[in-house]
Amino acid sequence: MPHVLRSRVGTLHEVPAITPLAPGARSLLDADAVAVLHRAARALLRDLAAMTDRLVAELGEQEPVYRADIETRPTEVWQEVHRSLRHSVTSLLQPGETREAAHRTSMQIAGARAERGLPLDALLHAFRLGGAMVWQGLVDEVSRGNPDDMGLLIHVATDVWNFVDEHCGVVADAYRRTERRMAWQHENRLRLLTAGLLDGSARLTDLPTAADVLGLPEDGWYAVLAVAGEDTRVTLPTATRTLRHCAPGVQYALVLLGDAEGDPAAEVSALGAGLSLPPGARAGIGSPVEGLAAVPYARRLADTALRACPRSGGTVLLDERLPDALVVSSPELAEALAERVLGPLRSLDPADRDLLLDTLVVWLESDGSAQRAGARLYCHRNTVLNRLRRVEQLTGRSLTRVGDLVEFSLALGARRLLGD
Repeated sequence: MPHVLRSRVGTLHEVPAITPLAPGARSLLDADAVAVLHRAARALLRDLAAMTDRLVAELGEQEPVYRADIETRPTEVWQEVHRSLRHSVTSLLQPGETREAAHRTSMQIAGARAERGLPLDALLHAFRLGGAMVWQGLVDEVSRGNPDDMGLLIHVATDVWNFVDEHCGVVADAYRRTERRMAWQHENRLRLLTAGLLDGSARLTDLPTAADVLGLPEDGWYAVLAVAGEDTRVTLPTATRTLRHCAPGVQYALVLLGDAEGDPAAEVSALGAGLSLPPGARAGIGSPVEGLAAVPYARRLADTALRACPRSGGTVLLDERLPDALVVSSPELAEALAERVLGPLRSLDPADRDLLLDTLVVWLESDGSAQRAGARLYCHRNTVLNRLRRVEQLTGRSLTRVGDLVEFSLALGARRLLGD
């Protein structure tokens, strides 16, 4: 290319000065210049194969990415270069009739090169190098045939280089369009693969492909995070490998927990501790599962954890709230249990009923210590015991029987999670 440019500049210096034209003489000069251009262009078409050889060799010397392609696909590269040069030279002869065809060829080449991953800078350099070679060929042809016509050729130089610049613009636009289309296709494929893993629609035979495309180990440990709320912009711990997927009302994150030698349960706990949620958002993290085939189950666990999350927001780890998970997993049975255990309290005044139930909740959270429960409720321990006796009398259950305690705990969980 440096030789081409030097020749171009040198030719300009060798051309005699062109005297200003008298008014009305412009059209005649234009016609003569176009005639010179056409004669030189027709000669280039006859020598197009040799020009293609020179341009391919030049690309091999100047562009490493083209050099690799020339070594592995020499025929395809030669044909691509030949097609581009032919359209370029033909456009000089018949710009109106062939311009669109030349544009289409340039766009096809740009799209194919974008799909193969050739850098845009290298592609534009190739087109400019081809333009410089066409110009040099025109200059050489006129110099050999009739040097006196060089001034006429210079007269159309701007048109020739504008044509080259125009094609570079067409190439850049087509390349970027292809890049955007490929990026969209890639993102869409990632989205569909992730959705297929989460909802269980992915076939077992598709898992190796999904693992390869998503960059995940097929047999790794995973957990699923489910987030709901008006704002679901979740910040995960640094260096967490995740794939996100939005479903109606819920945003999911498939989280790679680590290698097989780690402790998946501990990593889930660390994930929950490092999670940052917007105010009011609710998050549920399911139990760890092994392998991509188990991801649909992990998503169901995350959904269960999310349902067990308080309405006010926060994060629930399923493994730490299994009784609540039982309640929300079968809401009809949980409501029936709550009605059976706590139904007798409905006859009380709402304020009195809430006082008794709140006392029972605090007493259970205090591991059955009336002293600690009283401290939390700002009352004497005997007051706590009196309220608990009233609960026993009204419900016909005893807080000293393990079975009754379990029923009380589940019924209170149903009241809290499912409402009164």
